[in-house]
Amino acid sequence: MPDNRKLRLFEETAIPKAVFTLSVPTVISSLVALLYSLADTYFVGMLNDPIQTAAVTLAAPVLLAFNAVNNLFGVGSSSMMSRALGRGDMKTLRQSSAFGFYGALFSGVLYSLVCTVLLTPLLGVLGADATTTPATARYMLWTVCLGATPSILNVVMAYLIRSEGATLHASIGTMSGCLLNIVLDPLFILPSGFGMGAEGAALATMLSNCFATSYFFFYLFVWKRKSTYVCISPKEFTLRREIVGGVCTVGVPASIQNLLNVISHMLLNNMAAPFGAAALAGMGIASKISMVPWYISNGISQGVMPLIGYTYAAKKIDRMKGTLSFTVKLSQGVLCTLALLCCLLSRQITGAFIDDAQTVAYGSSFLYGMSLSVPFLAMDFLAIGVFQAVGKGSFSLLMAILRKLAFEIPALFVLNALWPLYGLSCAQLFAEICMAVVGSVLLLRLLKRIDLESRC
Repeated sequence: MPDNRKLRLFEETAIPKAVFTLSVPTVISSLVALLYSLADTYFVGMLNDPIQTAAVTLAAPVLLAFNAVNNLFGVGSSSMMSRALGRGDMKTLRQSSAFGFYGALFSGVLYSLVCTVLLTPLLGVLGADATTTPATARYMLWTVCLGATPSILNVVMAYLIRSEGATLHASIGTMSGCLLNIVLDPLFILPSGFGMGAEGAALATMLSNCFATSYFFFYLFVWKRKSTYVCISPKEFTLRREIVGGVCTVGVPASIQNLLNVISHMLLNNMAAPFGAAALAGMGIASKISMVPWYISNGISQGVMPLIGYTYAAKKIDRMKGTLSFTVKLSQGVLCTLALLCCLLSRQITGAFIDDAQTVAYGSSFLYGMSLSVPFLAMDFLAIGVFQAVGKGSFSLLMAILRKLAFEIPALFVLNALWPLYGLSCAQLFAEICMAVVGSVLLLRLLKRIDLESRC
């Protein structure tokens, strides 16, 4: 039988301790996941070949598209599970977790098949040319054509486990794969090892994702088999309207948000590509580095999602609002510090990834522009996390559409026309300022509505 002591974290633990307990492992696992992505860039950059680094950059949108599936089944199912746990509805909890797992499994296999069949035209859409196509194709063979399913499954399974408050175990699984990837990278990439270049980074990524997925199976079927609420038994899989609808209400907006991220990333690469491999490589390095505060902010908001979803469903509104207040202060302080560091040390940080003067010059300028948007991420990400946690998918969908279609993508075209290439890095600043305002307004409206509902 599941261990009811897990519920003490949601109901009794002091808010700061509960937030740290849930968020810190999630942030650490997110940063380790980013670290292995940066390790790919770092070790490939050690080859001092902009074409190899450009291949990793060009393939990034296809890997980002994994997050569309991760969010559909991971965020959607975990939101359903946390709220079901708050209501004490164990049947819905089990069926939601099974639907999330098998939906992710099917989608991962389908994604691999489609990308394999359409690889050649896909490379053209990504912005690869005659120079960068061979390296990009070899990179995508391992990460996408063969590696999509384990990559998606290990993230979705982490979401399912995190929904019951077991953030430490979810993070251990994710980090184990990431750390293995970092160990394997130099072995496969560098001439002193197998000398596979960017293709070696891709092979290391696939193997590490397989390892992480294996860890989660061990957790569910051996280690915590009798004490976990998560169930991925085929018997619990159902297409019941309440389950599918509940998961998709939250998951589809989250998925659309990531698909729009992919589109904007592809536009960014295509706009930078005409300026040469060095500009493209510099953009890729700056984008990876700027993801550090992005992952921290997202990790904090995703970490507290189970607590917010539980307290909302259990009608513990004061505890929910206290959690939000503390999380805003924590996130804002961390992000402002990181933004300052990235601005002051942009050239030094970029130079650590590649010894090519032109690429470093491009990358440091891009990183400075991208870092200016960081302080505005806190309200944006937290608002989306709250909307997902309480099942208000329409709000998070509105924010996704506004961020990309109304603000960021138009800004890419306008700023690139006004300030060719360098203006691209400022588009996110414009978008995040607007989204911080929109997120704050929508979140305040939601809290007022929840207050009214709780009094009825």
